[in-house]
Amino acid sequence: MTPDVTDMAPRTATWQAARLALGTASALGIARFGYGLLLPEMRADLHWSLAEAGAASTANGLGYLVGAMMTAAVVRRWGTGVAFRAAMALTAGSLAATAASENFLFLLLARTAAGASGAVVFVVGGVIASRLAARIASATPITVYFGGTGLGIVISGVSVPPLGERWRLAWLGLAAVAALATAVSWSATGRDDQGRHPARGQARIRPLREVALAYLLFAAGYITYITFLSAYLVDHHASLTQVMLTWTVLGLAVVMAPALWSRPIIEWSGTRPLTALLTVLSGGAALALTSSAPPVVLGSALVYGATFMGVPAAVTALIRARTPPEDWTATLAAFTTVFAIGQTAGPVLAGVLADHTSTRATLSWTAILCAAAGAVSVAAGRRRLDAPIRSGTDAYESSPR
Repeated sequence: MTPDVTDMAPRTATWQAARLALGTASALGIARFGYGLLLPEMRADLHWSLAEAGAASTANGLGYLVGAMMTAAVVRRWGTGVAFRAAMALTAGSLAATAASENFLFLLLARTAAGASGAVVFVVGGVIASRLAARIASATPITVYFGGTGLGIVISGVSVPPLGERWRLAWLGLAAVAALATAVSWSATGRDDQGRHPARGQARIRPLREVALAYLLFAAGYITYITFLSAYLVDHHASLTQVMLTWTVLGLAVVMAPALWSRPIIEWSGTRPLTALLTVLSGGAALALTSSAPPVVLGSALVYGATFMGVPAAVTALIRARTPPEDWTATLAAFTTVFAIGQTAGPVLAGVLADHTSTRATLSWTAILCAAAGAVSVAAGRRRLDAPIRSGTDAYESSPR
């Protein structure tokens, strides 16, 4: 299987990526990150400790792990189009189910289901965006696709806080938005649906093993910031307006991130884009530790939002440049599995630490692990990934295998 490079205009590819981005808006911006906004009210109403609150996020990460592991088989069986659409619908259903019970086990199962379907959306949409990027020799479809997460965060940020203690109603509202996103993105896979039983690709982890380690550390670190951000704000007596403003700024920064990172991701050599993103992200998380004053926290959220979804985009670009097209699905699914392991462990470990200290520990966790990931990325760049990243099969042919 090779990308079709003959007849797609950049504007057409970008528009298709924008519709695909409703997948990341739903599966990530709403289903995963929206939980961080609901956590304070759920924790108060259900009498959860921070460790239990972290466990609910970990359940989502565990589901994400399961979904990532099964994505390649799902695509082989039903094709990319069916996989994307079904996973979008299941994500909306799992959000509605979260409002149905106060039982801790049931809520864990609902969060697990949202994670599993979200992983399928993430991987399949990422593969299609990668093919679009190869067709037009630009990273723009990839960054636009991941930037959709910001739209989901903005929607969550402006709709959830005003509902206050009515967290069940909030979940139902988010489920309705996810259902609408499913309908609008229904045909977004376009002609990219490769049909059932496509060729079995190989997961090529070894040539990118340091990148995989950096991705693992990033996943374990970044998730704690956005999971516990609202809890941190509540602990510091932030007003409703500040909470809404902080999340809106964060989400808008994610939306604007493609304008910042599309060119560096495609033009900078090796792991330089990944290293830069991780370094700036670590600094953004650390900024909130210097002061709980609203301008400082807003600045931290702005930097965090402008960088954290750029990391998956940079990793996806590395995969696209260093593996043949027929291996993209399997390799991206393998990296998403690594990512899921990290984000499964991160929240519960950080939650336990925070229970014995304070919510500041969750921000420190993000800063330290992302800095460590940046150091690993530097080492990866020095080893073998120092050639310019290019699009499509030509990039693969000139890369080490």
